[in-house]
Parts: sequence; C-alpha cells; structure tokens
Amino acid sequence: MLYVHGKGGKAQEADAYKKMFPMYDVYGLDYKTWTPWQTKEEFSTFCKVLEENYEKIILIAGSIGAFFSMNSGMEAIFKNKLEKAFFISPIVDMEKLISDMMHWANVSEQRLIEEQNIPTDFGETLSWDYLTYVRNNPITWKTKTYVLYGDKDNLTSQETIEKFVRNHNGHLTVMKNGEHWFHTAEQVDFLNVWLKSL
Repeated sequence: MLYVHGKGGKAQEADAYKKMFPMYDVYGLDYKTWTPWQTKEEFSTFCKVLEENYEKIILIAGSIGAFFSMNSGMEAIFKNKLEKAFFISPIVDMEKLISDMMHWANVSEQRLIEEQNIPTDFGETLSWDYLTYVRNNPITWKTKTYVLYGDKDNLTSQETIEKFVRNHNGHLTVMKNGEHWFHTAEQVDFLNVWLKSL
C-alpha cells in the first residue's frame, strides 16, 4: 500500500494506515519537489522499487498528491499491479484549479505570460511554466478509483469531481459538510469508515 500526502502533509501520515491495515506493508512517499515534472521523476524512482517487490499495490492519495500520482506515470511503472486507488479530496483538474486561482487573484493569462511567476495573497504562486505543463500533459488514468469528497471543498467543485468519476472508472462518496482538508474528528471518522468499507 502506497500513501501519497497532499500539500503540507508528510510521509509519516502513512503510520495511521499501518494501524488500519495491518495485513499490508504501507509506505509513505516522502517527496521533496512541488512541480509535476519534478515529482514525476521522484515518484518514478520510488514506484520502480515497489513494482520489483510486490505483486499487488493499492494507492491512497490526498489532494495534490492524487494529481501528482496520476501525472507520475505510475500506472505504466506498476504495469497491472495497481489494483485500486483511494483518493481523498483529490485535485483532478489542475488546469481548472489554476484558472480559478488566476480569477481569485485577478491575474490575466497575458499578465502571467509576461511575468511568468506571480505570488498571490492566498499563499500560492501562479506559474506560466506550471500551467503550460498541465495543458501539454493531460491526465490519463484507468485504475479503479474510489473518491472521497467533501461538499464544502473550496478547491474543487462537485461538478469537476463528478466529471472525473464518470470519465475515469471512479466511485464517488460525498460527505455532507466535509471540507477539502479532512481534519475534524467527525471528518476523520467518516474517512476511516469509508476506507474500511471498500
């Protein structure tokens, strides 16, 4: 079992899944880079080791970790060994998210082309290279995927999630009043029950 954390997370979060799934070897991917072209290299190295040692692999990924996982080419690396994936509040349409952030920051595409990198008041830096990469490298994903989504998610709309689920062999569970970050006791309990039921 491979766990891929989201922004601000850490590989040690995988320890919770070790307790939940004692029948599996659970690994947290401790990646250090934050662009899709850099994480693709990091993920590739780690996934090749897992592929050599296991016959079946399950993925758990949260937020941008889900996007990086889909972008990494791990399906090809794992061949037919990636049995299923569990995505928690996944970023499934990065181009849409970047476009939304540009709107929030009142940044036009022309300005982004001219300035290349623009810091925002909400802590993200808009990058023309990042947007260009996303447009030129659309996600392809065929693994059976279970998605947990909170209907108060402030980064991804339910419409976007539902479109991903329809187009990518997915199964969707929506938590009423759930947020992008599942962190309250109620949200964590919901997440744990969801995982154990699948």
